[in-house]
Amino acid sequence: MNKLSQLIMAPIKGSEEFAERFLFHRRLLVLVVFALATLFLAWQAVQIRPDASFVKMIPTSHPYVVNYLKNRDDLSGLGNSVRVAVAVKEGDIFTAEYQQALQQITDELFFIPGVDRAALKSIWTPNVRWTEVTEEGFVGGPVIPPEYDGSPESLDQVRTNVLRSGQVGLLVANDFRSAIVQVPLFDKHPDTGEKLNYQALSEQLESLIRDKYESDNLSIHITGFAKIIGDLIAGAVQVVIFFGIAILITLVLLYLYSRSVSGALVPLACSIVAVIWQLGLLKTLGYGLDPYSMLVPFLVFAIAVSHGVQIVNTIALESARGADSWLAARRAFRALYIPGLTALLSDGIGFVTLMVIEIRVIQDLAIAASLGVAVIILTNLFLLPVIMSLVGIGKTATKRAALAEQKQHSGWQLLTWFARPRGAFTAVGVALVLLGLGLFQSQQLQIGDLDTGAPELRPDSRYNQDNRFITENYSTSSDIFVVMVGTENEQCSSFETLSLVDRFQHYLTDIKGVQSSVSLVDVSRRVTSGLNEGNLKWRTVSRNQLVINASLSYVPAGLMNPSCSLLPVIIFLDDHKASTLTGVTQAVGQFADQYGSEQIRFEMAAGNSGFEAATNQVISTAQYQMLAWVYGVVSLLCLLTFRSFKTLICIIAPLALTSVLCQALMASMGIGVKVATLPVIALGVGIGVDYGIYIYSKLSTYLVQGMPLRDAYLNTLKTTGKSVAFTGMTLAIGVVLWVMSPIKFQADMGILLTFMFLWNMLGALILLPALACVLGCEKSTVTLPKKDSRKQETENAL
Repeated sequence: MNKLSQLIMAPIKGSEEFAERFLFHRRLLVLVVFALATLFLAWQAVQIRPDASFVKMIPTSHPYVVNYLKNRDDLSGLGNSVRVAVAVKEGDIFTAEYQQALQQITDELFFIPGVDRAALKSIWTPNVRWTEVTEEGFVGGPVIPPEYDGSPESLDQVRTNVLRSGQVGLLVANDFRSAIVQVPLFDKHPDTGEKLNYQALSEQLESLIRDKYESDNLSIHITGFAKIIGDLIAGAVQVVIFFGIAILITLVLLYLYSRSVSGALVPLACSIVAVIWQLGLLKTLGYGLDPYSMLVPFLVFAIAVSHGVQIVNTIALESARGADSWLAARRAFRALYIPGLTALLSDGIGFVTLMVIEIRVIQDLAIAASLGVAVIILTNLFLLPVIMSLVGIGKTATKRAALAEQKQHSGWQLLTWFARPRGAFTAVGVALVLLGLGLFQSQQLQIGDLDTGAPELRPDSRYNQDNRFITENYSTSSDIFVVMVGTENEQCSSFETLSLVDRFQHYLTDIKGVQSSVSLVDVSRRVTSGLNEGNLKWRTVSRNQLVINASLSYVPAGLMNPSCSLLPVIIFLDDHKASTLTGVTQAVGQFADQYGSEQIRFEMAAGNSGFEAATNQVISTAQYQMLAWVYGVVSLLCLLTFRSFKTLICIIAPLALTSVLCQALMASMGIGVKVATLPVIALGVGIGVDYGIYIYSKLSTYLVQGMPLRDAYLNTLKTTGKSVAFTGMTLAIGVVLWVMSPIKFQADMGILLTFMFLWNMLGALILLPALACVLGCEKSTVTLPKKDSRKQETENAL
C-alpha cells in the first residue's frame, strides 16, 4: 500500500511544488489570466438557459422505455402530453358560450408549436366521433355536427352525440360541467428542430389559455409533464433569491468570523467566481440547467466557501506568527494543498459516481457538480491565496488569531472530552445506537413517489389543484400505464390475440390500484354487439374472424398501429405511488410469463406511470451502486493520502452514520428515493468528507510531533476545527431557507442538506476524535512527508 500510495501521490506532490512556485512568483500574470477567463465565462454564463426534456427524465436504456421508443410512432398520445380541462362554475357545458370558448381553446392549442396536431383530441376535433346502432346498421359522425350553429336544437344534438360517443368520463366530465382537450406533444420544435422549450410552452399555456379564457364562470385546469416542468422552472427562479440571501448571510458570518474585510470579501468573491466558471463552462459545453441541477450552483458555492474559510484561517494563523502577507499565503497554500486537493478530488469523483444512474437528468447533474468542484481547485485553492498574498488579512484579524492561539482555556476544551477514553467510548456507543436506530427506520424507506399528483410541487400548488379537479371529475385518472401487446403483422386483430387480451383485461380488474383499462378488445366487443341489435349476449370477442374484421372497420386512433402488429392496453391507475406501480408491474409480469409467447408478447410499458415504474426500478438498483462507488472512491483517496486504515475509519465512519440517518429521516418524513432526492446522499457525502480530511490532516501534524491526542485535538479545534464548525453552521443556515420554496422537492432537499451539513460537522468534531482514541491512532500516526528543504528555500527567498 505504501509503494502504491507513493506512486500515486508523487505527481500530486510534484504538482504542488510547481504550482507554488508559479503562483507566488507570477502573481500578476495569474490574476490577468483569471480575470480574462472570468470575463469570458461570465459572458457565457448569462446566456445559459433552462433545459428540460421528457426523454432526459426517463431511463432510456431500461427495457420498458426501450419498448416504448421502439413503438413510439404508433403510440399516439400515450407518451408526453398535456390535458387542458375547461370547466364551468355554474350550469353545464351545453351552452353556446361554453362551446364557443372550448372551440377557441382547441384552436389555440392546435397552433401552439410542439403540439402533435394530428393526435390532438377534444369534442371539437373530427377524430372524436359518436356511433349508434339503428335498424339500418351503424350510423355515426363527429360529436360536433357540421351544421352546428349554437342554437338550442344544435346544442341538444351535441348533448346526444356526447352521450353516444362513449367520451363521458374521458373527454367530458361525469357531471357534464367540464371537458378536456388532450394535447400530445413532440419532443422537438417542428420548425427549428431544437428540443421543446417547456418553460416557453408552459408560459404559452398560461397566457394563451388560462389568462385569456378564465373568467367568472369559466376555469382552466392544466396537467401533464410539460406543465410540471414549466411550474418547476418558474418556481426555481426563486433559487436566485435564496442564493442572494445565502451570499449576504455568508458575507456577514465570514466577517464576524475573520474580523477582516479582505478575509470576508476575498473567499466570497472567489466562491462566486467558481459559480460563474461552472455556469459558463456548462454553456460552453452545450449544457443547460434543468429544474434539478439548478440547485448545483449553490452547492458549488457552499463547497468553495468551505475551502476558502480553511485558507483564510490558516493565513491568519501564519500572520499571527510573524509572517508577512506573501509568506503567510504561501505557507497556507503549502499546508492545505494536499488535504484540500484530496478533499476536492473526493468531492468531484464522488459526484461522478452519479453517472452510474442511467437517467440523463441525474447524469447532467453529476457533470454540473463535478465541473463545479474542478473549478474550485482553480478559484479557491489557487486564486484565493494569490489574492490574499497581495491584500493581506488585516491587523485586527492577525491580533485576534494570535490571542486565540495563546489562550490556554477556551470553550473548545469541552470537546476534548471526546478525545479521552471515557468520552470516546461514550461517543462511539451513542453512534452505534444511532446507527442501529437509523438502519431500523431506513427499512421503511421507499422508492418513488409517495404522494398523489406531482410530489415535486406543494400539495396546494396550482398544478396539484388542477390534477385533483380532473381526478375527481373524470372516470379515468391522469396516471396511465400502457402494456404493449406485440404480434406478427396483421395478427393484432386475430381471435387468439383478442381473446388473450380480453383475459388480460379481466385479470387486471383484480389488481389493487387499477381503475379500468381500454384496448382494441373493447371496440370489437362493442361493435359486435351493435351489429347484432345491441344484444348484450354478443358483447364478447367473436370466434369468427370475419365478424371480428367487421367490428374493427373503424378503430379510434391509438388502439392499433397501421400494420396491425401492436395493440396497446391502456390501464388507468388510482395513483402513481411506488406501491401501486410495484404491484401493477409484478402482476403484469406474472401474466406475461404465464401466457405470453413469441407470437403474442406483453411488453411494458408506456404512459407516465409506465415511465415512473421504469425510473423506480433503475433507482432501486442504482442507489446502492452509487453509494458503493462514492464510498469506495472516497475511501481509496483517503487511504492513499493518509496510508492508514485506522485513519480511513475515522474519516469514513461519521459519513456513513450521516448517510444512514439521512435515509431514516427520509423514511420518517415520507420522502421517497427518486430523481429529485437520490443525488442528495452523494452530494452530502462529497461535502462532508472535506470536514474529516481537513481535521485529520491537521490533527496528524500535531500527533507526529509527539503531542497527546487530547492536546493535539485541542490545537486542531482552535484552528481547523473552528473553521469546520463555522462552515457547517453557515452552510446549514443557507440551505435551511429552502424550506420556504414553492417547490416541494427543493424544500425537501433543504431539510436533508441542512441535516447532512450539521451531522457531518458534528461527526467530524465529535466522532472522529473518539474513533481516533478508541483505535489508538496517536500511536500509529502517519503524516505527509515534511518539506523542510522547501520551507528553507522560501525563507531564504525573503
